Order: sequence, then C-alpha cells, then structure tokens
Amino acid sequence: MEAIMALTNFASLTSEQLTAWSRDFWRQARNMSFINQFAGSGSNAMVQRITELTRSEKGTRAVITLLADMTGDGVTGDNTLEGNEEALRAYDIVVGLDQLRFANRIAGRMADQKSVVNFRETSRDALAYAMADRMDQLAFMTLSGIAYTNKTNGALRTVSGTSGLELVDLEFASDVTTPTAARHRRVSGSDILAGDTTAVTAADKLGYKQIVELKAYAKDNYIRGIRGAGNEETFHLFVTPQQMANLKLDADFLANVRNAGVRGTSNSLFSGSSSLMVDGVMCHEFRHVFSTEGATTGTSGNAGAAGYKWGADADVTGARALFCGAQSLAMADIGAPEIVEDTFDYGNQSGISIGKIFGLKKPKFNSDYNGTVEDFGVICLDTAQ
Repeated sequence: MEAIMALTNFASLTSEQLTAWSRDFWRQARNMSFINQFAGSGSNAMVQRITELTRSEKGTRAVITLLADMTGDGVTGDNTLEGNEEALRAYDIVVGLDQLRFANRIAGRMADQKSVVNFRETSRDALAYAMADRMDQLAFMTLSGIAYTNKTNGALRTVSGTSGLELVDLEFASDVTTPTAARHRRVSGSDILAGDTTAVTAADKLGYKQIVELKAYAKDNYIRGIRGAGNEETFHLFVTPQQMANLKLDADFLANVRNAGVRGTSNSLFSGSSSLMVDGVMCHEFRHVFSTEGATTGTSGNAGAAGYKWGADADVTGARALFCGAQSLAMADIGAPEIVEDTFDYGNQSGISIGKIFGLKKPKFNSDYNGTVEDFGVICLDTAQ
C-alpha cells in the first residue's frame, strides 16, 4: 500500500519546486539552443527577444518596432524649424504566439524516490534538448523562408493527418515568407546574382570572394550590422558544415589564412573551429542551416518544387547560407515553460510534459531606397554543397 501511495503522489511537487524545476529546464534548454546565443532584448541584437506582451487597442500582443530612417534633409541656417519637423515612421512587427509541447512516459512502477529523481533528471535532459532543437529548426526555417512542412535537410516532413501533430500547425507557421527580391542571392561561379534555386549548378560553391562581395552588397542595401566596441559593425553568416568545408578549401581563403593568419595550432587551418572570421563577417557552421541534402533527386519537371533538390534538373545538392545583421529575427519568449507530472494506469506509469509559449517572425520593412517591402536584416545566399 505504501508503494502505491508513493506512486500516486509522483506528481506532488510543491508550487515552489515546480517553478524552480521549470526555470532550471528552460535555462538548460536555452544553453542547448544554438540560436539563443545570438538573442538579446534590444534592437542591436541579431535575434530580438520579446519577453513581455504589449497592450494596445488591438489587444495584447508580442511586438517589436522597426524605425525607418529619416528621409528629410533638415533645416539650414536660421530658417524656422518649428512646423518643419519630420515624423518618425515606425513599423510594428507582431509576432504570433503558440504553444509547443513534449512529453515522456515511462512504463512500469517507480519503486522509490531515487527512481523518481532519476526519471525527472533524465526527462529534463531529453525534453530540454527536444525543445531547443525544434526551436533552432524553426528559427532557421523562418530566416530561410522555408515552410515548416520541410525538414532542414530539404526532405518533406511526414504528414500525420491529425491536427496539432505537425509544426506547420503552429499559429506563426503561416507567417513564414520566402526571401524578398533584394534579399535573395545565389553564387554563380565566382559572382553573386539574383536568387534562383533552379539556376544553381554543382560548381556554384561558397568561397572567400563571395563572402566579401556579399558583405558589400548587404551594406549597399542597408542591412544594419550589430554595433560593438568602437561602433564597429559585425555581421553573422550561417552555413552548413559542408559549406564551411568548401570555404576552408577555397584557394583565396587558404592564401589569406596562410599569409595573414597567426602561426601555429591556433591558425584557422588547424584549429578546426566551427566559427571563423572572414572580412569582418563571423561565419558559423550549424547542422540546421537549410540544405537539400535529404531532398529527392528529380528531373526538369521537378525543378523548384518543395522536397526536391535544386538546379535545372532538380539534381543539385544545395544549401542556403544566411547573412544576418541586427533584428534579423523576432522571437517572442513569453513566460517560463509549464511542467506537468502525472501518473497513469492506477499509478503504474509515470510521465512528464513540458509546454512553452513562443513565436518567431522575420521582420520586414518598406524600403525607402528601392520602394519595395524587404526582409529587414537577413540575406539568403544559395550555393551548391
């Protein structure tokens, strides 16, 4: 009887213990998350995190504000300034919110408190990784303009047929948009041209020259960097592991590292680092940068279709590098996760679930420079792998 009562009370954490456990879980999930290291609360962060809801006449929402540049030329000399002020133009970016949940269940009787603790610890690790991994996938698909019906390796996700069991059912999934015209480029030989996945060939690989030119293109097209010490701008370029390998094998990159890099094991040729600096651009490799590694090889009739490889004949394994400045992504991170422990089958089985309310959106703005609506802080660069 005592053993059964212990099982029945499996979920009896105090509210203080539950809050502490929830915070510990979210701290661990954030530490596991790759995208989280680029998040901050202000407009100078690559990922602007929103932790509080904004009340307005339209209800309670998660909002970030983009300020457009002033376009007037001011007032000269002693001419009257009053009445000639320029209104600040602001664009509210509303981030949709939804909940994502994961759960573990262990069959069989939990005989003692030690087993309960072990189950909680093991579940925390598994649930934290699952939440962090899916949020990373969603963040990179949102930045890339890839629908949540895809995996980050280009394969199509399994359709469950049951509402609520797919990432595409998230409230903010419909906010994912393809790259805007001026924010979509592709490597073509040694050049950078307008983006077109059907035009990518197997020879169009990432190299040193393309990164230098992409940075110049980004600045010319008013992508704002992240300001650091001395007001210097930093940009981030996210690539697949294979794109990083192609860069490290590029002749121009090798020549620069040999001639200008430090000597010894800390040199980029030998350190094996997953991040390196190229012309003031921090390049990071990450497994969830979108590629078509897992996509289906097709024919010309499948060119440009979701779930297929790139190129005119849908037979090129491609990847979408992401060049990011400030406010590339808006992330609503509302409240601590909700944790529920429960027992089933008269206490013979135990389970733990985690639910987190969050949202993601790629900000856009009305560009004064080309008269079109553009992605605010990210440029997609398509290459072969």
